[in-house]
Amino acid sequence: MVSKLTKVKDLQMMSNIIREDIITSLVTAKSGHSAGPLGMAEIFTALYFNVLKHNPKKPNWEQRDRFVLSNGHICPLLYATMANSGYFPKKELLTLRKLGTRLQGHPHREALPGLETTSGPLGSGLSQAAGMALAFKRDKKKNFVFCACSDGEQDEGNHWEAVMFAGKHKLQNLIAITDRNYIQIDGNTEDVMPLDPLDAKYKAFNWNVITIDGNNMKQVLKALQNSRKNKNKPLMIIAKTTPGKGVSFMEGDYHWHGKPPKPKEAAQALYDLHEKEVKERGNWYLSHKKFRPLHKKR
Repeated sequence: MVSKLTKVKDLQMMSNIIREDIITSLVTAKSGHSAGPLGMAEIFTALYFNVLKHNPKKPNWEQRDRFVLSNGHICPLLYATMANSGYFPKKELLTLRKLGTRLQGHPHREALPGLETTSGPLGSGLSQAAGMALAFKRDKKKNFVFCACSDGEQDEGNHWEAVMFAGKHKLQNLIAITDRNYIQIDGNTEDVMPLDPLDAKYKAFNWNVITIDGNNMKQVLKALQNSRKNKNKPLMIIAKTTPGKGVSFMEGDYHWHGKPPKPKEAAQALYDLHEKEVKERGNWYLSHKKFRPLHKKR
């Protein structure tokens, strides 16, 4: 089993280490998505280091919860989180998007232990997650299914078919998390295809809904822990996040949706992330075995 982090400050530090590893893997790959992975770091950290039932040494453990990444393009975050959890060596993050790597630009289920689905076509992840949740419900199993979705992919009709399906079958073991960062590749979501009021839409489809600050670890942890008490309906957690979180020149800028930093930009990004942690938490975290970034400290 993965070693749990129970303190909010430790989870926040781990999320920052994961952000640093994301930047390092992206600048090495010279391609990939930056904004979304950085914005969802608190969510993935809380899931993998506190909430999910999973075992990196036994990735096919039958009693594990399932995690489905619908917006597969933010996989640099998933890979960095899995590596820090112990699914594979962290140095492998440097192979992101390389020819023959297990860390493809979108997750390939058969390439890497611990991946539940192959994702790439947006809008399909919630359908996969709902199918898993229904199977568990019919078999009277206690496994939960967590599904991360982007807001932009909710332009897709397939997503809303899954929303109707899950609401009809009252899949209380299905917990979905929307990355509500208001950006997609063409700009602001409300300019491309307005989604608000998003909470009212899910309630109309027979879902429980809560809205949180997705970059506030205390709120994230509380929402995800309480999700196991969900009753009678599927649960949608609308997580309002800042795309590019933690990197001064990326925050809120949709142009970083689908591009990696260049070397000088990566150096500035790592400086932003590193200095913030040292200032807030002290130098002790640099040598702590749980908090070792992939890149070398200056």
